[in-house]
Amino acid sequence: MKNLLRFSLLCLALQFTSCSKSDDEDYIPLVAEDGEHLLGGTTTIFNATQEAFGFFAPNLTFDEQSDFGIGNSFFRQSWVSAPSSTTARDGLGPFFNAISCASCHFKDGRGRPPAYDKEFGTGLLLRFSINGTDAHGSFLPDPIYGSQLQDNAILGQTTKGWYSIVYESVTETLADGTVVTLQKPNYILRDLAYGAITSGVKISPRVANQMVGLGLLEAVPEATILGFADENDANGDGISGRPNYVHDVASNSTKMGRFGWKSNQPSVLQQVAAAFSGDLGITSYLFPDENCPPGVDCNTIPNGGSPEITDISLNRVALYSATLGVPVRRNYTKQTVLEGKKVFESLDCIKCHIPKMKTGNEHPIAALRNQTIRPFTDLLLHDMGPGLADNAPDFKASGSEWRTQPLWGIGLINTVNKHTRLLHDGRARNVEEAILWHGGEAQNSKERYKQLTAQERSNLLEYINSL
Repeated sequence: MKNLLRFSLLCLALQFTSCSKSDDEDYIPLVAEDGEHLLGGTTTIFNATQEAFGFFAPNLTFDEQSDFGIGNSFFRQSWVSAPSSTTARDGLGPFFNAISCASCHFKDGRGRPPAYDKEFGTGLLLRFSINGTDAHGSFLPDPIYGSQLQDNAILGQTTKGWYSIVYESVTETLADGTVVTLQKPNYILRDLAYGAITSGVKISPRVANQMVGLGLLEAVPEATILGFADENDANGDGISGRPNYVHDVASNSTKMGRFGWKSNQPSVLQQVAAAFSGDLGITSYLFPDENCPPGVDCNTIPNGGSPEITDISLNRVALYSATLGVPVRRNYTKQTVLEGKKVFESLDCIKCHIPKMKTGNEHPIAALRNQTIRPFTDLLLHDMGPGLADNAPDFKASGSEWRTQPLWGIGLINTVNKHTRLLHDGRARNVEEAILWHGGEAQNSKERYKQLTAQERSNLLEYINSL
């Protein structure tokens, strides 16, 4: 009897060993695509350190490299109030959110919400708008506080005010019983110094984004972006991306928007000039007027010239911003990462976060032309549902529409900026929370994410963090 039992156990063991060996022999490892790690094509930066976002794209000309270096200095160094012996960098304010571009884009990276009341220059600001549009179709600013709340002022001027954030908990329960607690921000305006804000004003928080790859996105042909659009959802998949069309100040014409959280800027140059104006109070040839509330005469306040940043310096900062290279992907051949890629595709994430496209051959910077890039965006507006809505229209964008966020570089934000705050207001503390805030056109993808196993979720998040 004992011998029979031993024989049976031996046969059973051999059977399992045989099956296991067969499974191993039948398994076909997943393989990465050729060039999948080259997010910026041949302009990709082979660096994944804390400095990963700060290198110029390869193949710039000698003159472009020189302009990049000068633009870098104007981007990183602090501006001061006028008059000053530092005449090239005076004119800060009189009202401002930061003293340098790098205050919000530290190491060319991503900002975050303040960790405590009155923490200055973290990269989150509040936009203000009221009902109606101007002659160009843009939103109307608050008549007293303007288009954003500048929470600092130069010596001798009274700060417009500040804000605090109160978070409330929102829970999502996944299919396997895992409970994820999200945080929904509520913004409270404090110490408004110039009177009451307009009743019904729309408050839209905006976090400063990482700077990499902007010129490559500018170089994508308009026809390519329109090819991604499906405004009337003709294919019935519930996803209906559409372009924003905005005012281009330099040409005084309407152009497709590409930059900003709602694609409300048509070019890197205008995005940079608008940030100088709104965030630092630095005038330029595109935005020559100071931001002063009623009762404050800007003409009596010393300034840094008219304009405060010269045309050539502004253009150099724009070139710097356009040519910051995209860092290389990591772990892209790892099997769990490739499994996560399959999950990413199965959830239809790629219908908005388009993995691959090609730049055109007309961009003024030759190094950015004809590049196969992997930005994971379609640069289109999508309705993301009421959970993320700011209810603030912006040109063609509705109060619940946002531009698809490029994902390249997302896995290095923690390395560069020591945080993992995501979405337009930084409410998501990690990638999973960002996914669970998706609604509207992305609701089906979110619900499918909630049905994944723990291993599938882990693979997906590992894949996204490899980008």
